[in-house]
Amino acid sequence: MHPEKDAPLRSDAQRNRERILEVALAELKRSADAPLSAIAKKAGVGQGTFYRNFPNREALVLEVYRYEVQQVADTAAQLLETRPPDQALREWMDRLAQYAMAKAGLADALRTATSSPRGTLAKLGHGPVRSAVSILLKANEEAGTIRLGVTPDDFVLAIAGLWQLNPHDDWQPRAARLLDLVMDGLRAGAPGPGAPTGAG
Repeated sequence: MHPEKDAPLRSDAQRNRERILEVALAELKRSADAPLSAIAKKAGVGQGTFYRNFPNREALVLEVYRYEVQQVADTAAQLLETRPPDQALREWMDRLAQYAMAKAGLADALRTATSSPRGTLAKLGHGPVRSAVSILLKANEEAGTIRLGVTPDDFVLAIAGLWQLNPHDDWQPRAARLLDLVMDGLRAGAPGPGAPTGAG
């Protein structure tokens, strides 16, 4: 066993997997019935590599969702590193809106691939998205930029209207208006910088 020799292989395998997922996301949004062989070809991987990673359509579609959810969740910490907490939260909400519209665009593929899309989606999105919301809300509470005591569940309920928008319409202005309203609500009653942040 030579761990130092295995590492590059694992890295290459990871790159292959991510390339497949990126191509699959684009292709499945375009057509729910995109052939797996075409996705493998566009990703530049052989059939063997493809099926080793994703033995069937359901495995691929579910992993595309996991991948996209994780990407959205990961941006929360990245935004907090470079922006004030309230700006990071508002920008992250825009990323979430884009994800919601992509997810709606992929709904046919998910429906085709799985028998219970609603339950599956709830399970896929709950953990990473909830964690991202938690760190954003905590950073804003500590900065005094939002009202105290807002929970991740409160936040998710407040933005639930995103999932009612039609991805085939001009959804961006409607999403922006909804998210601005939510942000205004979160700011209402904010204690301001330097105020005690312990929830009462």
